[in-house]
Amino acid sequence: MIIGLTGGIATGKSTVSRLLQKRGFPVIDADQVARDVVRPGEEALAEIVRVFGEDMLKEDGTLDRKRLGVRIFEDDEARKTLEAILHPRIRARMLEAIQKIETISPYPVIVDVPLLFETGWDRLTDANIVVFAPPDVQKKRLMARDQLSEKEAYERIQAQWPLEEKVKRADWVLDNSGDENALAREVERLIEHWHAAGFIHDKEKNGTCSGREKG
Repeated sequence: MIIGLTGGIATGKSTVSRLLQKRGFPVIDADQVARDVVRPGEEALAEIVRVFGEDMLKEDGTLDRKRLGVRIFEDDEARKTLEAILHPRIRARMLEAIQKIETISPYPVIVDVPLLFETGWDRLTDANIVVFAPPDVQKKRLMARDQLSEKEAYERIQAQWPLEEKVKRADWVLDNSGDENALAREVERLIEHWHAAGFIHDKEKNGTCSGREKG
């Protein structure tokens, strides 16, 4: 079984990913794969330089992610061009990783994809989790995490799909409006539900899920 994991920026998706990994679930992180495909010597990096210019590279030949990020946030066409370069390569590597894990793991494979619905990854998953936080909480967390102004944080949130649209497409919604302990309890309830539903093929105690689900 393949379960997609997504959310909005600064909603706590990475925390959920880490909590699931601690419980033994194999997680394939699209962000990490995205970093891997733009390492020096990779085709994607060469294409980015060809399209966006040599100034996208740092002195050591690695991608200047911050400079590229500024470039695409200012230009929707540039963002779409970058996605066309990266997404097919990311998808190919993730599918290869999924195939390897599926043969050996008793747990569902978690694919952690920030743009799960936007890029059509949900067509390849069996079910999906959305990590939710209210917009004001999102903004405060993003400002603190990335040292952004309120305006910058707002622009980054607005550049994504509305979180409410993702929630509508979710099979399970984890509410991260509180602290990490509250989120961890949400994750444990979800895992209990997976046990009860037979998604996990081991001998741990079954339980039920009391978290929110899409009706």
